[in-house]
Amino acid sequence: MKSKEIRSAFLHFFEEKGHTIVPSAPMVIKNDPTLMFTNAGMNQFKDIFLGNTPAKNTRVVDSQKCLRVSGKHNDLEEVGRDTYHHTMFEMLGNWSFGDYFKKEAIAWAWEFLTEVLHLDQSRLYVTVFEGDKKDNTEPDLEAKSYWEAILPATRVLFGNKKDNFWEMGDTGPCGPCSEIHIDLRPDKDRARVEGATLVNKDNPLVVEIWNLVFMQFNRLASGELQPLSARHVDTGMGFERLCMAVQGKQSNYDTDLFQPLIALVATLAGVTYGHDQQADIALRVIADHARAVSFAIADGQLPSNNGAGYVIRRILRRAIRYGFTFLNLKEPFIYLLVDELSKQMGNHYPELKIQQNLIEKVIQEEESAFLKTLAHGILKFENYAAKLSEGQMIDGNFAFELFDTYGFPIDLTQLMASEKKLTVDMEGFHKGLNEQKQRSRAAAAVQTGDWIDLLPEKVGHTKFVGYHELSCETRVTRYRKINTKGKDLFQIVLDQTPFYAESGGQVGDTGWLESIHEKIVVENTLKENNLIIHVCATLPDNPMALFTAKVNEKLRVSIRDNHSATHLLHLALRKVLGTHVEQKGSLVSPDRLRFDFSHFTKMSTEELLAVEKQVNQFIRDNIPLQEFTGVPIDKAKEMGAMALFGEKYGDAVRVIQFGDSIELCGGTHAPATGNIGLFKIVSEGAIAAGVRRIEAVTGEHAEDYVLQFIHTVENLKTRFNSPNILQAVQKLADEKSLLSKEIEIFQQEKVDKVVKNLETKMEIFQTGKLVKGEIDLSPDLLKKVAHQLREKFPDIVVVLCTKADSKAHVVIAVSDSLTSKGWNAAALIKEVAPLIQGGGGGQAAVASAGGKNPSGFNEIFNKITDKMC
Repeated sequence: MKSKEIRSAFLHFFEEKGHTIVPSAPMVIKNDPTLMFTNAGMNQFKDIFLGNTPAKNTRVVDSQKCLRVSGKHNDLEEVGRDTYHHTMFEMLGNWSFGDYFKKEAIAWAWEFLTEVLHLDQSRLYVTVFEGDKKDNTEPDLEAKSYWEAILPATRVLFGNKKDNFWEMGDTGPCGPCSEIHIDLRPDKDRARVEGATLVNKDNPLVVEIWNLVFMQFNRLASGELQPLSARHVDTGMGFERLCMAVQGKQSNYDTDLFQPLIALVATLAGVTYGHDQQADIALRVIADHARAVSFAIADGQLPSNNGAGYVIRRILRRAIRYGFTFLNLKEPFIYLLVDELSKQMGNHYPELKIQQNLIEKVIQEEESAFLKTLAHGILKFENYAAKLSEGQMIDGNFAFELFDTYGFPIDLTQLMASEKKLTVDMEGFHKGLNEQKQRSRAAAAVQTGDWIDLLPEKVGHTKFVGYHELSCETRVTRYRKINTKGKDLFQIVLDQTPFYAESGGQVGDTGWLESIHEKIVVENTLKENNLIIHVCATLPDNPMALFTAKVNEKLRVSIRDNHSATHLLHLALRKVLGTHVEQKGSLVSPDRLRFDFSHFTKMSTEELLAVEKQVNQFIRDNIPLQEFTGVPIDKAKEMGAMALFGEKYGDAVRVIQFGDSIELCGGTHAPATGNIGLFKIVSEGAIAAGVRRIEAVTGEHAEDYVLQFIHTVENLKTRFNSPNILQAVQKLADEKSLLSKEIEIFQQEKVDKVVKNLETKMEIFQTGKLVKGEIDLSPDLLKKVAHQLREKFPDIVVVLCTKADSKAHVVIAVSDSLTSKGWNAAALIKEVAPLIQGGGGGQAAVASAGGKNPSGFNEIFNKITDKMC
């Protein structure tokens, strides 16, 4: 059976048993702070197991895409080296939420494996939980009895808590599990060693293929187990291993899930899979990692330098490095695998087809960028390692340099070292890393005094009124003195404030605190532990006074308009470029806005113009702001509100809507788009592979930008004395081109004249001809004369000198016939350069030098003449 047929058979088998087929959850998790990636089939059902969400269906079946590279399931460095580890894998699962339990789960698992897939029953073994005295749990005799009704008792084995008791975490639902293992060894090996003795012994051909988890307990924080009121079944079957068993292979990589990708890479590299161990490992690594990266990008996670994006970049770079080192693939190639992967898995996972173009472009750009870094870094590593003997240690400072300068993850350096039987000074590496962190901390160090509480009962309860008010009466609840970069400042907390604290890309407000007797400048507003902090250069003389907090209205208006413009820009980009565009960062300040977004190529002039026009159309439409506060997060998503990846949202959120633009946002905004006035893009460029940045101005700043441009145009009209600047510039360019050609002709005529004159002064020696002289030409033209002479005459040495800007210049040229006899212009230049107090170099045919002593020319002529004699 082909893999597609196996997956389909599984889903439809359980559908016939009353299960609802549900789609795979995204591999990249965006709403669970405890996980970056789905690493098990149960992740999307966690809230059901925890009792937070009722189950819509009590019986469910799915094929879940998973990724394991870090934390508890850190399998990355094993991938490719063996036959069964993977980063991205599929987990087939059937689920019962308070419905059927052990009897049905066991019976259906056996039926599917033996009657649908027709696996050899004699090769199957099962394990059941043996119990644990510490937990006071009994052996799972119930599961054992069900299994022994199906297969011989000798193939029903007890397993310990590590292998046969599944737990979600330190606390929560858990329970005994029953694993199904298959013995894929050849018959002669099975005859020599009983398969039962190899279960859970890390034999690559006696492997677990299905785990049936029976959730019947809840682990309390004390460690105590309590019975669950509703018992669940959670099963997980590794799809890749199942395909290996069904297709009669001895490696997951030999199945039709991987072979098409491996064959494609082998063709690109000009190698044959199975002929070389290192090449085979590289082929497996690349096939596996291409799948993982493609699925991650399809789920919206681009490679980056932090978080989940760094994990994806790390996986991709490992694949690139294996191709570079072991397959001699020096150009981008992994992106070429995406089409094959899409054909293979795109029907079941349509996001691969939908996002194929994006996936290819992102991977190709990432490959190109890293190959440049990799070439320099690997060469540096190889040169360093060549000086070491087997068993020696790579200095930690050098490992840190590779990390800091060339972007090498330390595990990549360790891998490269291990291949040369070297070790890495990890203590030294971490020392360098910690020193870097300490330097960063020192640069940002702030000496902070203790808080002085004036109104303790109001501390921590600042009311923000700044969405709709720019001033309010207020009192100081607490303050403290800080020193940063040698400057004393004061941080002041108010009981209520109109000042917006810096967050979500929007800068903090500035303004004033005014009382009857004084006016204090607020230089910035920050947020710390939910405290809104007003940064001031001075402390009020009477902090207990009643103050009026006033935001700088002019700056706030510019900030709010720029923030609203980022929302309109986001929508316009998605309309013009496509829905793959997602916000990756922003800066909203009074004078400009900056918007980072996912996109794989430089925007064309036409695309930029289309985006700019679209935003300005939104502005002219004068779309009113619709603000929704306290909206349940699920309701907000139903409204179509865009939640930005990496942002942490509470149960109730604020939704900002301008027509079709709907986003979760806590910032300040214009009452209508017309208030923005004008939007003008200033620049667009890349900040990372697959991430672009637009900078723009709005309102008065946009007017100033356009007026400055118009002023420049008017000045050019005056300079050119022409109303048509383009025509005038083109005329100037044409005239320049014509003059350049005339100068070139004139210079060549001058060169020819000099050459002809020098020919008359040629000296003949037994070793060859010599032309020498001080010529009034630029150094560049001097070289042209030398080239012309050496190409015109055989057996010639040319020595020419000139003065330019009070400096000495020398050119020596040697004909090919003399270089073949050992004459070398570069060697001659090095010999005579000290005579003009200079230095130089070049090739055997032509070399040059510069110095500061033109009086040495005659000595140079004499020295070369002596060599010719």
